[in-house]
Amino acid sequence: MIKFVGGFEHVADLPKTQFPEYAFAGRSNVGKSSLINAIVGAPVARTSNTPGRTQTLNMFNIDDRIVIVDLPGYGYARVSRMDAARWMMRFQEYITTRRQMKRLFILIDSRIGPRDSDMELMNFCDLNGISYQVVYTKKDKRQREPEQVILDHTQHPAMVADILETSAEKKYGIDKIRAIIGIK
Repeated sequence: MIKFVGGFEHVADLPKTQFPEYAFAGRSNVGKSSLINAIVGAPVARTSNTPGRTQTLNMFNIDDRIVIVDLPGYGYARVSRMDAARWMMRFQEYITTRRQMKRLFILIDSRIGPRDSDMELMNFCDLNGISYQVVYTKKDKRQREPEQVILDHTQHPAMVADILETSAEKKYGIDKIRAIIGIK
């Protein structure tokens, strides 16, 4: 059973749970909500064609065993600098203080590759010892930028070596994430 726990403005407002949490982060319009919906097999996360719709820390309880957190997008949303800075501070507070977070999935659009904002997040995680795993999204889409940055886990000490490739639309790679999280 999947239950929407709530959308939280502040990390301090998040419920204290004993369940392991798996957080999903990425640039606005990378497909976080679509991927979460594919993983849980239900339309629980709100999707939109407008970048920056997810503006709170959205929590989903899966079978009273696991919590999935949909974090606000970064890097593209048309918001004020003050709002963007506030989101980033809240984001950093979440990933540095939430002890029940077992894995941070950093989503990157496979057509574009990692951008500066993705690299900044990865470097922040490396410096703070926060384990993360890169997930390429939209692998079913054809257009690719020719000169993409190639990620190398040996350059990122907190990065899980296995980079995942997914398509929420075609359900490609979804089972790998489900296995990591513990969803059947």
